[in-house]
Amino acid sequence: MAAAGLLSLCLVSALAFSSCSLSLASHQRDADRVARLPGQPESSSVSQFAGYVMMNKRHGRALFYWVFEAQTPPEEKPLLLWLNGGPDCSSLGYGAASELGPLRVIREGTALKFNEYAWDKGALHTQANLLFLESPVGAGFSYTNTSSDLDKLNDDFVAEDAYSFLVNWLQRFPEYKDREFYIAGESYAGHYVPQLVALVSERNKEKKGKAYINIKGFIVGNPVTNDYYDSKGLAEYAWSHAVVSDEVYSRIKKYCDFKISNWSDDCNAAMNIVYGQYREIDMYNIYAPRCLLNQSSASSANRAFFVNDQFRRRTRMFSGYDPCYSSYAEDYFNKQEVQKAFHANFLLPGKWHACSDLIQNYYNFSVSSVLPIYSKLIKAGLRVWLYSGDADGWVPVIDSRYCVEALGLPIKTQWQPWYPGPGIWGTFFKKGLKKVNSKKGADLENFQKGHLPPIQRTGGAKFFSRPLPRASSRFLFVKRPLTRPRGHPACWAGGRFPSPYISPHLSLNSYFIQQKSGKKEREERKRRSPVHTSVWRYIFREGYL
Repeated sequence: MAAAGLLSLCLVSALAFSSCSLSLASHQRDADRVARLPGQPESSSVSQFAGYVMMNKRHGRALFYWVFEAQTPPEEKPLLLWLNGGPDCSSLGYGAASELGPLRVIREGTALKFNEYAWDKGALHTQANLLFLESPVGAGFSYTNTSSDLDKLNDDFVAEDAYSFLVNWLQRFPEYKDREFYIAGESYAGHYVPQLVALVSERNKEKKGKAYINIKGFIVGNPVTNDYYDSKGLAEYAWSHAVVSDEVYSRIKKYCDFKISNWSDDCNAAMNIVYGQYREIDMYNIYAPRCLLNQSSASSANRAFFVNDQFRRRTRMFSGYDPCYSSYAEDYFNKQEVQKAFHANFLLPGKWHACSDLIQNYYNFSVSSVLPIYSKLIKAGLRVWLYSGDADGWVPVIDSRYCVEALGLPIKTQWQPWYPGPGIWGTFFKKGLKKVNSKKGADLENFQKGHLPPIQRTGGAKFFSRPLPRASSRFLFVKRPLTRPRGHPACWAGGRFPSPYISPHLSLNSYFIQQKSGKKEREERKRRSPVHTSVWRYIFREGYL
């Protein structure tokens, strides 16, 4: 009797605790709802939440997020986490407010406007619930009250914090626990994303059902992947695009051993010439004009690239810093009424910055290559999409090609053009890894456009919403000359950061590594018409990812 009574009491206590936890999570979720942001368009139908998730109460360390529910019905759509690189840049200021989100900061930084392409049929926001995380701690509104946390900043620390965030965030938003989950990012997120995916996969096995995260794959754009190939690709790209002379390139080949982290003085001198040539060129998009709105910011940013410490210089340029857009975003996100609407801690010292030099000063770049992680995740059956822009000089497509080749995947389809209409829009090829006793494999493909495809707006910028070609309903590869109208201000136009227009002759190179099913799926694809199928819809709804 006593044992039965104790068991009954325990069950009642457990149920009460569970009910209390659910009630608290529901309360926190409701408290995070953003009814409306200052300057948001009146005709808004955006369902959004924003706030903090505490990582360590004792240290006072918390990460900030902003999430948009997909267009109706969001309960049927997957969840996608977006991370910007840096490793010091905000996913709010870049990913959410300039690339993928439904709202964008206007040029004056006083209000928001709808991202017209985010609302296109088949655009990412219509195909997934978008979660933007300011990570690592110190980026954007994310903060810590313990300075020693900054001394720990490295890839492992960032991955652990991001994983802890996901577990706690899913408790607050339990409706996403069983949803298909993808992680995406660009630039230095080429490190963040695969390492976080690997950690999630490992913890899923360890937990055996507890705090299980339904990870399906990841997407990386212009990713920092391997130190050797990153540096080698940057130098070759500068030479092949006539940024530097044959003489300079010969010196680089003679003196630079990019396999070691400490370059020789002769190599540093040669590479400084390369970086120096980019003072007047937007290296994120070599065909786009540089920003002229904020010369002091531009000069400060440029100086950061040409210090003697080549490794810090190399990583700083992956931050995605742009003086023009940064000034607009910083004007908006530093408004106190905006921070209150966001539930951000507006009592934090200093201003909100698109990128944080503080993180750059503390970050320990301890991982030289994530290619072994790629191989591990591909063999485990996770789906991977890697895209790279061929107008980008920072993390060039040459770099991505080298990295993909290093994976040693057999070619399934040779490099070839794609003609969705008059003129060539791009190229693609496929690589794959076939498994023994399995019909599944992995494909590798190629797009063409600029450094940050989601940012580029007109024509080719809608590559995620274009019809897929009949010849291969899997692929979309965009390459199309675009022009700027007369009288447009001499700020950047397309390329690395947002603008209403795109510079001429942009292109996007993208690689896709995906799971490929066997005969049954191929037969099903034949029955589906690819004409009105967008890339994102195909990725999330029809099994591309």
